[in-house]
Amino acid sequence: MEDTYQPPFKSCVQEGRVTCVMCSYNRVNGVPTCADFNLLTLQARNSWGLDGYIASDCGAVDLISGAIHYAKSPEEAVADVLKSGMDLDCSDFVQKHAGSAVQQGILSQGDVDRALFNILSLRIRLGHFNGNPLQLPAGNIPPSQVCSKEHHDLALEAAKAGIVLLKNAANLLPLARSKVTSLGVIGPSANNGYLLVGNYNGPPCTGSTPLGELRNYVNDTRFVQGCNKVACDTATINEVILLARSVDQVVLFMGLDQDHEREGLDRIDLVLPGLQRSVITKAAKYAKRPVILVLLTGGPVDITFAKNDPRIGAILWAGYPGEAGALAIAQVLFGEHNPGGKLPVTWYPQEFTSVPMTDMRMRADPATGYPGRSYRFYTGKPVYEFGYGISFTSYSYEFEAEAVTSIYLNSSLTPRTTANSHILSYDIASLGSDTCGNLKFSATVGVKNQGSMAGEHPVLLFSRWSSSEHGRPIKQLVGFQSVHLEAGESTKVVFPLSPCEHLSRATDDGTRVLDKGSHYLVVGQKEHEIRIIS
Repeated sequence: MEDTYQPPFKSCVQEGRVTCVMCSYNRVNGVPTCADFNLLTLQARNSWGLDGYIASDCGAVDLISGAIHYAKSPEEAVADVLKSGMDLDCSDFVQKHAGSAVQQGILSQGDVDRALFNILSLRIRLGHFNGNPLQLPAGNIPPSQVCSKEHHDLALEAAKAGIVLLKNAANLLPLARSKVTSLGVIGPSANNGYLLVGNYNGPPCTGSTPLGELRNYVNDTRFVQGCNKVACDTATINEVILLARSVDQVVLFMGLDQDHEREGLDRIDLVLPGLQRSVITKAAKYAKRPVILVLLTGGPVDITFAKNDPRIGAILWAGYPGEAGALAIAQVLFGEHNPGGKLPVTWYPQEFTSVPMTDMRMRADPATGYPGRSYRFYTGKPVYEFGYGISFTSYSYEFEAEAVTSIYLNSSLTPRTTANSHILSYDIASLGSDTCGNLKFSATVGVKNQGSMAGEHPVLLFSRWSSSEHGRPIKQLVGFQSVHLEAGESTKVVFPLSPCEHLSRATDDGTRVLDKGSHYLVVGQKEHEIRIIS
């Protein structure tokens, strides 16, 4: 909890100043999160300073007395969540049973009032009671405002920013319109705009398909569906081969959809479904030049075969890019946008499915062969690692010559006593906020666009220890900033850092500590050593 799950929530509350935190269906050490006083009140509200309300996931309170039998009755479930600090139920369960819980004496009027206070306080801050709601700033938002040009442009920018270039052998991309006289488009996702919007989506204001957008670039664009994700027969495979042989360039649109991954539908493997791999390899085998593979998926897939196949020249991952995704993909393929996206998750190999999905330990366990989870602890070889993504240009990095190399702790501080006597570390809690504040510093990284094309480039800064022994992460992301650089342009990126936050680690008992000795900041292939000295 301290090491992996809590930090992003803490930063959202303290740095993002969120006004609502949601408790989920999950349990922490057997306690449902919506009934966890330590998590909701002591942690989120008191320790982190949440200034807002806490809502439940829809149906999460019902489960407490229902499916998981944590509470003996609906009234006890309502009492548990309201006493723990939850304010708003995403259902009518609390509404139905709070009155009888008060009558039974297991819930006080004060607990109800506290929840109402948090909810209504926010509504007052939003101005919901300042006259006619329809005359307030958010009181009347017509469809024309939702579907404005500004919002459509934003959808396009988001789609372009999210596209990750995974492979580009021999600079196959971007394509030159003057050199591609005929284009072959293959795949079930190429001619279905609905597959681009993913899950939890509203109706798109506009819609297009990758096939339709590509026809705006190449008049002679031919299409074969290839398969329906589940099965391909001999006839469709033959169609794919004939198309691949007949055109200058082949682009394949493959991946997943809501029939394979969504809330309530977990995947059981990490490979492309059906005979998609067969379609890809057949097209690559018979095409005149290396083919381009565009993947539309929400989660990772093991495409090691495509990564290693020289006949597959380029691979793009577009996620589910939304209503403007088809245009964004076309703009990337033909060089109107230089992709700079980075993978937000580790892409594990298919063998990772042998790890039970319910085993949420992060650290590897060599004794049992458990490989660990996430880029921070996974000891196996990923298909693609977290943060990976290339560009049509290249970037170089340099740490500033005057960068901080040593951070001095007060010599009077007492190090933590551990079984590993050669590792000296200090409890962050014992250092205190004043000491931690005094240790803050900045790391400055010079970034240069070495190529001939402008690009938007995310600069990712990691920290790592001299070794990953005793549960230390292999590395961890401590900052990222995006910069736009013209061809040949350079800039400096400044990362404000706190050793107590960015160079610390969590021990097995959940204590956050700062180790004495060498720490390393890493960006690209460049490293900068910082020594913690007392």
